[in-house]
Amino acid sequence: MSTEKPNLHGSREIDILLWGATGFTGGLVAEYLVTHLSRTPIRLALGGRNREKLEAVRRSLLSIEPKAADLPIFVADSRDLAALTSIVARTRVVCTTVGPYARFGHELVEACASQGSHYCDLTGEVQFIRAMIDKHHERAQKTGARIVHCCGFDSIPSDLGTWMMNETMVNDHGAQLEEVKLVLGPSRGGFSGGTVASMMNLVEQARTDQNIRRLVADPYALNPEAHRNGPDGPDQIGARFDPRLRCWTGPFVMASINTRVVRRSNALMGFRYGRDFRYSEVAGFGPGLRGRLAAIAMAGALGAFLAAASLGPTRTLLRQTVLPSPGEGPGEKARESGFFNLKLHAFAKAGNGSDLRRVGKVEGTSDPGYGSTAKMLGESALCLAFDTLPIGGGVLTPASAMGATLIERLRSIGMIFEVEAL
Repeated sequence: MSTEKPNLHGSREIDILLWGATGFTGGLVAEYLVTHLSRTPIRLALGGRNREKLEAVRRSLLSIEPKAADLPIFVADSRDLAALTSIVARTRVVCTTVGPYARFGHELVEACASQGSHYCDLTGEVQFIRAMIDKHHERAQKTGARIVHCCGFDSIPSDLGTWMMNETMVNDHGAQLEEVKLVLGPSRGGFSGGTVASMMNLVEQARTDQNIRRLVADPYALNPEAHRNGPDGPDQIGARFDPRLRCWTGPFVMASINTRVVRRSNALMGFRYGRDFRYSEVAGFGPGLRGRLAAIAMAGALGAFLAAASLGPTRTLLRQTVLPSPGEGPGEKARESGFFNLKLHAFAKAGNGSDLRRVGKVEGTSDPGYGSTAKMLGESALCLAFDTLPIGGGVLTPASAMGATLIERLRSIGMIFEVEAL
């Protein structure tokens, strides 16, 4: 493998390499990025392990943008480190949708970290991210590579939403942020086949590896080694009435990754939100009996799903009868009819000692797991390739790597990042 070298982006022939373009989500990201060819001097390439399928994707993109005919194609196996390193050395940013990342992502991250190439993905796998932190954070700092995980529905709305709430408290009110609680509101959309595969892979690994079970349960598993402690405890698993929110709440399945990413952001930014900052995520329901029953049903359904997924026979049955397979997903009409609505309840202490509360919202107007995720990943790649960013290399998070710059990009394509008026 090539030795470490400075990030000489000016000499790279490719701005963005989309790795995994033949998958369902990869195809959506390809469609999104190719629309920029006619209005931005972007040098885009497609990559994966099957040339014929990549060529078919390239042909399909011609109906969107004729310039797609000239897109370069790179072929390599996801575990061929030497081949990946050779490809990555020619690329400014690698944008990958190939999961489960714990199975297929290690070599690509290693290649990017060694060659000083930026990287973004859609992983929600705590064990994979922790492994990348432990193996490649210091090397990426030296080469200038920004390795940014979780650039889709997990965990951009949570991470950038919390960043927005902190900036509001500090800049508008001179207040120190103390806590943010994210509440999932009305939403429509499903899990992608890739997300399901990653989740099942994590369940399988955790079932046989005590260290992974312990890691997944640790609220601060993704923090820098010296800061893997704090005031937050386990994620909510049952139904509870929250007197501050005045509603019943249930568990939010993505809290197990989103909360860890937000806490890592805080640590990487020098504890911008405070060393005693608390963060949690729940699904929100109504205040009365109907809300209570809905919260109980949510907690029961999630518990039953995780129990079934942890056993080999029922896990196989779920895969065969209920869950989408990798490469599968809904049609365009279903994606466009999807949406998500998240509320961030922020609590702070004002300069005069009084308590302050603000509510923010992050909303998307297409299916969170497919349409919105493809846009968020695509804009993350564009941001890493073309924007001036505050932090250098390392294994970073969306907020610590791109912050306000990415928020503005997402607002420009219709996503809502907004703090409600007092």
